Amino acid sequence: MQLTVRYFAGARAAAGRTEETAPAGRSLDELTTELAERHGERLAAVLRVASFLVDGVACHDRQVPLPAGATIDVLPPFAGG
Repeated sequence: MQLTVRYFAGARAAAGRTEETAPAGRSLDELTTELAERHGERLAAVLRVASFLVDGVACHDRQVPLPAGATIDVLPPFAGG
């Protein structure tokens, strides 16, 4: 099964796309390592400071395996108030 990774704002610019798929069953830390290797240092820098939603819920445990079919939103820090 697959995960859907959706990129927003600066993450979208760094990845060069709005979304992509990745294999399920890995942790968020493993997924972000793979994504950084795939897209380079610009995305890696964004991923280091980003927040992540798993099916719309903030992910605080980056070691738990991500469920098959989940949607992972990559949210870089936003400016403004």
